[in-house]
Amino acid sequence: MVPSPCTSVCTIDPATGWCAGCLRTIDEIAAWGSLDDGAKRAVWKSLPERRAERDRRVAAADAAPAASETAP
Repeated sequence: MVPSPCTSVCTIDPATGWCAGCLRTIDEIAAWGSLDDGAKRAVWKSLPERRAERDRRVAAADAAPAASETAP
């Protein structure tokens, strides 16, 4: 049995469409109970790449100067 990646942090990021906790899409979350083990493993396999993309986005946002810092 393939476990769910749910972390009980259930908020969909509108920029990516991924859950902030488990990084699944809403469709993947909704279908999880009916997916076979192969499909569940495929979702699990995609999560490290999504995590890296999320971390790149966060780092880029943190590196961008705030509007108040650039105003004269």
